[in-house]
Amino acid sequence: MDEHDQNDDELIRRISRKDMAAFRQLVERHKGFVYNTCCSLIDNDQQAEETAQDVFLQVYKSAGKFRHQSKVSTWIYRIAVNRSLNVIRHNKRLGWTKSLSGLELEENEGEEPDKKLEKRELRDHLKAAVDSLPEKLRTVFILNKYGNLSAREVAAVLGISTNAVDVRLHQAKIKLQKKLSSLLS
Repeated sequence: MDEHDQNDDELIRRISRKDMAAFRQLVERHKGFVYNTCCSLIDNDQQAEETAQDVFLQVYKSAGKFRHQSKVSTWIYRIAVNRSLNVIRHNKRLGWTKSLSGLELEENEGEEPDKKLEKRELRDHLKAAVDSLPEKLRTVFILNKYGNLSAREVAAVLGISTNAVDVRLHQAKIKLQKKLSSLLS
């Protein structure tokens, strides 16, 4: 366990005793990744921000229940993914559509309009293809490719085996390849 993880463990112990300074420190340390995780899954800035706040509220309320069997960061990210998936399910029940954010192809200032349009179209196709993946595949794909989590970290966050992550990533890539080849041909 590195110093960062030990520090997180100590912060959680202090938060369980309602230490607000420790809570602010933990939020500051993890807010970027939690927000980005929520954003990449939800694709609505306001809902992602509200969900990230809910994540930290749950961390604060549940700090005393944390068993220190995994990294604090893994526990927090698992909460973020679960909260985000709940928002997606709720939105689907309401009939809202979701599209993936965070799939940006870099546009250069001096780039020709045709190239910019091409990149936008490619990004839109990619978003549509990722959005069409079944939830289990989409979540693993987003956490791995856009959250930059390793297969082991994704497994810990989702509470599944590393093998299951590898299988889901493989399935997602195959489905995306088929979808994109048909869209782009």
